[in-house]
This record gives sequence, structure tokens and C-alpha cells, in this order.
Amino acid sequence: MSISIFAQRLDHVLEQVAQAAARVGRTADEITLIGVSKRKSVDDMQFAYDAGLRHFGENRAQEVRDKFPGFSPDGITRHFIGHLQSNKVKYLPGRVDIIHTIDSTRITDAVDHRFAAHELIIPVLVEVNISGETSKEGVAPEQALDLALYCSEKPNLNFLGLMTIGPLTNDTDRIRQAFREMKLLTDQVQQQVGVKAGQAFLSMGMSSDFEIAIEEGATHIRVGTAIFGAREY
Repeated sequence: MSISIFAQRLDHVLEQVAQAAARVGRTADEITLIGVSKRKSVDDMQFAYDAGLRHFGENRAQEVRDKFPGFSPDGITRHFIGHLQSNKVKYLPGRVDIIHTIDSTRITDAVDHRFAAHELIIPVLVEVNISGETSKEGVAPEQALDLALYCSEKPNLNFLGLMTIGPLTNDTDRIRQAFREMKLLTDQVQQQVGVKAGQAFLSMGMSSDFEIAIEEGATHIRVGTAIFGAREY
């Protein structure tokens, strides 16, 4: 792998982002591209950084522990985007800048407690299972507001919005409807909690569906394969 390959991939994704945004009267700078570097080496992450990527997403706390702060070039933002277990929260303080996947009061309490011990405040998103698929994590849509309010009461958490994973399907109409519902839900929750418009997050869209997500209002997209290539499992 080389920096030129990452540069080509990143440029291609950014062009797709710009085109999707333009189709609905948005601009590319309204969308933050998170490169999902799970199961990828620090060398690959450095190539992506050198190509211009500044937001990195990890979905396993153990990888966060092993990669950060060893990989800490200037200007990066480290996103935790995977399912979080309470016994793994200890790996996150000082190594991530935002958590996308708060999905219970138990995890809320664990994160608040751990970050308080380090005298840190961490921005968080509530994960919503908008499709209702049993294979996915996250709260049901009707529970999102209660959990968001619970997060907002914690002194070491800064609630900023919602996150979801789109339906596992090739049916683009179904994907679009799910993302549209997420945008409506996000607007309602953020208004009730009192998140400032300029700080509000809606994290949705991955390599296969991020253009639809942008068209339906995503502020943050999580793209792995299109930037880092296929992963070895």
C-alpha cells in the first residue's frame, strides 16, 4: 500500500460526498468523513493521514487501546463507533474524542464514571436501531429521547446527537426511508435536549450507502472499505 493509493481513494470518496451534497442543496463542508480504520495497521492509518484524512473511527476498544495514543499526529479526531461493553470503557479515556454508540443507561453510567476519574468530558451520541433488525445494536427509536436526556444530565458527557447503521439490504428505498426517519428523530431529540444547531451530529451512512445518508441529512459518515480497502478477518 502507498500514500498514492490512499490519496486516490480519498479523492474519489470526497468527490462522491460533494456530488451527493450538491444534489440536495448542501455543501461538502457540512459533512465530516470518518475513515473507519478497524483491523487496519497504524502504517495504513498514517498513509491515510498523509493523504489528508483527519477523522478516524475504531469499533473495538482493544484496538483503541493498542493504536492510540501511539498514532497521534496533529489535527486528528478519534471516533469510537463500535458496540461498547462496560468492562472495556476503561480503554477509552484519553484515547478517543467522541463516542457514537451509547445504547443503555448502564453504558452511560460507565462512560461518565470512567471519564470523570480522568477529569475529562466526552462528547457522545446515542445509537438508534432505526431498522429494528435484531442483528443490530442500539435503542428503539421511541427510547432515544429518554436516553439522550439521561446522557445530558451526566456531568462528564456532552450529548450531541444520534447515530445509526442503515438497514442491511440492497433496497435503496428502504435505506432512504430509514435515514429519513433518523433525520426527523434527530431533529426532535436535539430540540428537546437543547443541542445547538451548529453542534448537532447525525452519524449515519457507510461505504455502501453514504450518498443516500448525505441526501437525507447526515452530518457524519463512516467509510471504511472505500478508503482502507477490504479487511482481513
